[in-house]
Amino acid sequence: QVQLVESGGGLVQPGGSLRLSCAASGITFSWYGMGWYRQAQGKQRELVASITSGGNTNYADSVKGRFTISRNNAKNTVYLQMNSLKPEDTAVYYCNNPWDSSWRDYWGQGTQVTVSS
Repeated sequence: QVQLVESGGGLVQPGGSLRLSCAASGITFSWYGMGWYRQAQGKQRELVASITSGGNTNYADSVKGRFTISRNNAKNTVYLQMNSLKPEDTAVYYCNNPWDSSWRDYWGQGTQVTVSS
């Protein structure tokens, strides 16, 4: 069974940076693409970045040039480096597999990111 544990969130001022981590277990991590989602209060969850098993990346327009997704298969972990943070980046951030809908049963607890002065 897939287990996903997100960490690294916090309170940061506009323009600041954070690095999120997502540790996966119960799977052969290197086989799967991964993505970072976020859900702001009162809004739907949205995919902001993804990385294939081969390392190809894609980003939502709202974060392109500011966020970088990466992975370490030896640590079964996917990361999201977030720079130049804006108040509109405030949300709970989750990781999951964008390419396999069966993973939607396995959301982690998420990690809260708050961008505020």
